[in-house]
Amino acid sequence: MFVYTLGAIGYGAIELLWRGHTHWTMLLTGGLCFLLIYLVATRLALPLPLSGVLCAALITAVELFTGLLVNRALGWNVWDYSSLPLNLSGQICLLYSFYWLLLSIPAVTLCRLLRRVLFS
Repeated sequence: MFVYTLGAIGYGAIELLWRGHTHWTMLLTGGLCFLLIYLVATRLALPLPLSGVLCAALITAVELFTGLLVNRALGWNVWDYSSLPLNLSGQICLLYSFYWLLLSIPAVTLCRLLRRVLFS
């Protein structure tokens, strides 16, 4: 629960800094993504770059699922990447997958540190 909450608050803060606003569904999504990063970082013995790539792919998948649910099915229009190149239905795009990679590397490192501090 701690890891999930940390991810929700952390992602909400990042989004407030990046876009100037957020949506409550992004807090839920951020918590899930950070929990997945934590699991990759602490359960799989992968080198840091490979962990980052896997986490970026997982975040992109969660973003696609969330976008299809909240933007398409519910019509809440939380985000739209339609104006960006290499997007899929405006829900994910290559640029933001790259950003997730850049964020995943320090996030994996943070999760490994959390594991040592909290559970050793």
